[in-house]
Amino acid sequence: MRVSVKKTNQYPWFIRPFFWNQKRKYGAVLQPGLVWARVPKLFATVASLYGVLDRKKSPLDPVLRSLVTVRVSQINWCLFCVDINSSTLAKRAGSLEKAAQVGQWRESVIFSAQERVVLEYTEAMTFSDQQVTDELMERLKGFFDDDGVVELTGLIAFQNLSSKFNSALDVPAQGFCKLPFNPSGGN
Repeated sequence: MRVSVKKTNQYPWFIRPFFWNQKRKYGAVLQPGLVWARVPKLFATVASLYGVLDRKKSPLDPVLRSLVTVRVSQINWCLFCVDINSSTLAKRAGSLEKAAQVGQWRESVIFSAQERVVLEYTEAMTFSDQQVTDELMERLKGFFDDDGVVELTGLIAFQNLSSKFNSALDVPAQGFCKLPFNPSGGN
């Protein structure tokens, strides 16, 4: 990594419960958390935003949320994010099939019409040479009301923030998912 992390007991007391929860949920403290927590108020803000976007009562299906996070992570070359988000997608989808094919979603037959339009929207928001068109937004609104569109847009924007942060600081994968990483499009 391009910045160092501290021992967990060197972080402020109000950050340590987040680390405990990560260790309980993932079996390890997440490296990005240790990096973000170097600025404790920033870490708490980012963790709170993530909690809102990944809540159980989100209007976005958990598999759909994971598809978005994997695709953004691939585009932004975030090894850590592809690793953990592919693992989460595999758990939510019940197999590795979607995680293995998300980079080639256009050629794959396993993605629904809703998943396809969401992945297209994800790419339009993430690739710098693309943009969101009115036509794409109309197709998206065929599946989501305005609140759902706002939440989806927030999730994509958050994952761009997170994966670009981790990629820039060269945060490594932690071995959650054993799919090979192909940054040009697929896992």
